[in-house]
Amino acid sequence: MARLTKRSLQLSGHATSVALEPEFWAMLEEMARSRGVSLAGLIAGLDAERAGRPLASACRLAALAFASGAGGRGGPSAAG
Repeated sequence: MARLTKRSLQLSGHATSVALEPEFWAMLEEMARSRGVSLAGLIAGLDAERAGRPLASACRLAALAFASGAGGRGGPSAAG
């Protein structure tokens, strides 16, 4: 099993940290680049849309959607 990497960031004025596998961090960084936002900005957007889901889970699901082409590579949610 891949080792988790923890990153700290500010969300809504509060310090928090998210622990994900390095492969998910890499995909989120690519997703942020493709949208022209910072990684922190991308995660802030995911935080706002997660509807009660744990933030790490929301990040993983967004990365998987992006990797499958549904979240930033011309898929329907590319503008969002």
